[in-house]
Amino acid sequence: MTGLIILAAGPSTRLGKPKQLLQYKGESLIRRAVRAGVETGCDPIVVVVGANSEKIQPEIDPQTVHVVKNINWEEGIGSSIRTGLSKLLKLTPQIGETIIMLCDQPFADSALLKKLIHKRRSTDKGIVACQYGDTVGVPVLYSKICFPELLALKGDEGAKKLLARHQQEIATVLFTEGTIDIDTAEDYEALR
Repeated sequence: MTGLIILAAGPSTRLGKPKQLLQYKGESLIRRAVRAGVETGCDPIVVVVGANSEKIQPEIDPQTVHVVKNINWEEGIGSSIRTGLSKLLKLTPQIGETIIMLCDQPFADSALLKKLIHKRRSTDKGIVACQYGDTVGVPVLYSKICFPELLALKGDEGAKKLLARHQQEIATVLFTEGTIDIDTAEDYEALR
């Protein structure tokens, strides 16, 4: 069983408005991320909201996912990962692995998420990350052996720290479009 945590708690400071609500191909970025998870068959799916939660939550169907509010969203992405994983483990204590994804990568779809799961099965590596540009990053699948480290993240340190620490335990999936994420108005204009 593979869980999914979608991080959508950030304030979108550089953009100046909630990036989760930006429209691409007829739907908001948060709806696209949720749909990708549902189509993949991940269960449970946890969406972490924080800043702008009152605007973002109406975009999320509570029948298909579990929404949790990170009251400490200002602390940074580490607190959102902890919040999402804690909720996931409360819902399904026996969960064996989870994918962590952001909602600002419009090309992260169900096919990509299925590749991460398939790669995990075929390699038995503890971490399966996407490879793009000259880096590895999200979406990333983490086996339960990584959960204690994910729950120990602090401040604005994301799970990239784990990738650096466990390079021998990582399998990768090519995600060329992973370099495209929406942080600024210019990024969004380029996408459109």
